[in-house]
Amino acid sequence: MSDAREDRYAPARRRMVEQQIRSRGIELESVLRAMAEVPRERFVPRRYRSDAYEDVALPIGGGQTITQPYLVAWMTVLLRPHPHDRVLEVGTGSGYQAAVLARLVDEVFTIERVDELAERARDTLADVGVDNVAVRSGDGSLGWAGVAPFDGILVTAGALTIPEPLLEQLSVGGRLVMPLGTQSAPQTLVRVTRTSERRYRREEFGQVRFVPLIGEEGADEAPSRGDFWF
Repeated sequence: MSDAREDRYAPARRRMVEQQIRSRGIELESVLRAMAEVPRERFVPRRYRSDAYEDVALPIGGGQTITQPYLVAWMTVLLRPHPHDRVLEVGTGSGYQAAVLARLVDEVFTIERVDELAERARDTLADVGVDNVAVRSGDGSLGWAGVAPFDGILVTAGALTIPEPLLEQLSVGGRLVMPLGTQSAPQTLVRVTRTSERRYRREEFGQVRFVPLIGEEGADEAPSRGDFWF
């Protein structure tokens, strides 16, 4: 995944991992290694590349942002990825989170409702050599029934409740991580584990801010122009 264009950013990636992620309590080495290897600068517009390794969300178009690095790492750790897992991501955005997951699991399926972002993410993932991610344009709140069940589901957008289709597409023992709450207040990051065919266990992990999940099983409308959540 590395080439001459990316080598100049390697020190910045290492600093990001040590100063913004490890120092804040993220200690899972596989996740830290993935964050140090994935070239985040390739997933942001050129005018923002100098800020690619700051711990901030950056606009990527379509009213969406690339999530700040610490939150990418935190949500990935909460997902508890295993090498042979099949993971669904709802909200592809730039494709950066999918690229991190791709280094940790067997297969990643990711859905983006904005056609332009989905196509751009598909191209970027191919350009950086990621070949185990399938990108689809569509309503992520409905999941991806044709390739379910999933060992992990990561939703990078907030809703009042977890969409029923996503719960149904989670395998027994699988984990779902997403923010829950309204646009007017910080959301709560939750992890739901499917413990049996009919039972789920829910855990809460603090407050976050994300764009709303738009779709049939999500919010009714997108945030106003320029309203970036992170």
